[in-house]
Amino acid sequence: MNFAVETIATASPAAIVGLVVAIAVLIFLVLKTKVHALLALIIAASIAALAAGMTPEAAVASITKGFGSTLATIGLVVGFGVMMGRILEVSGAAEKLAISMIRWLGSKREDWALSVAGYIISIPIFVDSAFVILTPLVKALSSSTGRSKLTLGIAMAGGMVLTHHAVPPTPGPLGAAGIYGVSIGDMILYGLLLTLPALVTVTLYARFVGPKIDAMAPVSVSVAAGGGDSILPVADNKTTAKEAFKEFNELADERLKELPSLFLSLLPVLGPIVLIFLNTGISAVAKATDGAIPDMVVQIASFIGNPVIAVGIGVLLAIYGLARQMDRNSVLAEMEKGVESAGIILLVTGGGGALGAVLRDSGVGDAIGQWVSTLPLPSILIPFLIATMVRLVQGSGTVAIITSASLSAPILAQIPDVNMVLAAQAACLGAMVFSYFNDSLFWVVNRMLGVTDVKRQILTWSIPTTVAWATALVTILVADIFL
Repeated sequence: MNFAVETIATASPAAIVGLVVAIAVLIFLVLKTKVHALLALIIAASIAALAAGMTPEAAVASITKGFGSTLATIGLVVGFGVMMGRILEVSGAAEKLAISMIRWLGSKREDWALSVAGYIISIPIFVDSAFVILTPLVKALSSSTGRSKLTLGIAMAGGMVLTHHAVPPTPGPLGAAGIYGVSIGDMILYGLLLTLPALVTVTLYARFVGPKIDAMAPVSVSVAAGGGDSILPVADNKTTAKEAFKEFNELADERLKELPSLFLSLLPVLGPIVLIFLNTGISAVAKATDGAIPDMVVQIASFIGNPVIAVGIGVLLAIYGLARQMDRNSVLAEMEKGVESAGIILLVTGGGGALGAVLRDSGVGDAIGQWVSTLPLPSILIPFLIATMVRLVQGSGTVAIITSASLSAPILAQIPDVNMVLAAQAACLGAMVFSYFNDSLFWVVNRMLGVTDVKRQILTWSIPTTVAWATALVTILVADIFL
């Protein structure tokens, strides 16, 4: 331990102090001032660079290089992703998927159906929008079947928040992949596998705790729990679960006539994922078998399986599969709405890349990496704990992911035998912890479900996100042992 401290001190004491000051300034600016997270990241990067002894010109060059290289990796994927997500929203494809999942899993498993539907739908669609779109379905199911509205709502939101944090093309994990320099295909695969245990635990929480939270509400609120723009009638005491589900199926048949087919609804989401995985598989086989696959096949797979091209194909599938009934101007207008929402996310992600570049170029990351490698804890916890602390302080999951990735990637790069994809996922999943008042999704979930008092709000959303976070922590530590 003493040797590690001496290593840091020898490397640059001022650089270490400067980094501590930069992080403190970053947290203060984001939490207590009107300064936006983007500007706060650039200010922090500048302090860290100058404290490390970089000249002003070198500091600016490092910041702009890091900003540009990060956006070069993920910019087009984010842009295409939000375009595709917007079409999935307005076409009814998300609702189609949710109804289909409910019908497949059957009566008394509506909570599992909605959690799985949310898990899939939140991959291309921003979680806030996805939850708002499907909340009427939650209310409808609650009214028709008599299931707790909070059980169904928590299950659906829990599924959504998992892929929102872990699976590209959602901006947070996409940004982490860019900063860590890992394959987006690997990021998707790891994100899906690592979040499955949390999908189970958060759904079980919804099933067993949701009715208890509902029971805490005043009688007048509970009676209104099935309200909203429901397409289904309220079940009375004489209606059995089987009868209610039958009625749901009958009315869902009418609603489904207005929605696109399940195949077309899934195609824009699954198409790019299949292409990316196909590229990864063919490339691995080609390397392992030394030319057994023709070069032309490898090159074609490499092109269409590149995330930029694959997600671009997904946009085309959405346009010509889901938006056929919309006129040209409407389609373009909706896609532009999606792009508007991506602008600030791209800038914040680029700001995180700038901070990471400064840590690498100044040598601070090397020094801290040497020190951290001597600590008696798994290296994989570094990004996880940083993301957790940043999320608790300032509330934004995306900012927490980008900040954690920016600080930890240069450090972990100096530690041998670290799985960088797993580390990138640790930064993403650590940011799920205890969503509360400073998180916009906290308010979206609670208000849409009609939860107004603080105790029930925390039980409805803060505790489930912490359950997911704790499950993800265990999953990551287990995965680190084997990977």
